[in-house]
This record gives sequence, structure tokens and C-alpha cells, in this order.
Amino acid sequence: MGAFRTLLIVFIVAIISFTGVVISNHGWNLLPIFFGDMAAMTWPGQFNFDFFCFLILSGLWLAWRHHFSAGGIVLGVLGLFGGIMFLAPYLLIASFKANGDIKILFLGKDRANK
Repeated sequence: MGAFRTLLIVFIVAIISFTGVVISNHGWNLLPIFFGDMAAMTWPGQFNFDFFCFLILSGLWLAWRHHFSAGGIVLGVLGLFGGIMFLAPYLLIASFKANGDIKILFLGKDRANK
């Protein structure tokens, strides 16, 4: 679990740093570029589509883990739009709440204890 937590911390620091540089060089105008590349049917668009599918799965998993409650749906939306910038801190915190138990981390406490 220590290696996993270290990886999450590396992700958090790296994505915040990388995003800061990109925003300072190109501004906040992500969505038109992201979806524009997909509409153009280019390799960057293919990568964005593939990544978007992962974001959808991430959001669905977060909502499912929280039993599609109102809070779970909010977390799912945050996962969808926040990507690793949201998911890595979420998993880091959840790993401590689960006391390092991977079953609880990925299934949630209720499902893991059944």
C-alpha cells in the first residue's frame, strides 16, 4: 500500500505542476481543444476519446462505490471532470480510511464486508 500511496502522491504533484505550466502557457480553454481534436478524427482526438472513456469509467466507479447516492453522483461528476487531479487525492484519502485494505478501498466498506 505504501508504494501505491507514493505513486498517488507523485501523480498529484506531477499533474498539478504540469497543469500549472499548461494554464500559464495556453490559458483555461481546454474543452474546445479537447473535443475539437476528437471532432477532427486525428490521433490526438483518438487519444482524447480513449481518455474520455477512462474518465467516464472513473466517474461511474466513484458513483457506484457510493451506491449512486447524491454524494456518490457528485463524486462521480468530479471524477469525470477532474480526472487524476481529483481521483488521486480521493484514492489517497480513501486508502487511509480503509486502513490499507484494498478490498474496502475499491469496493467500499459495505460491499467489502458482505
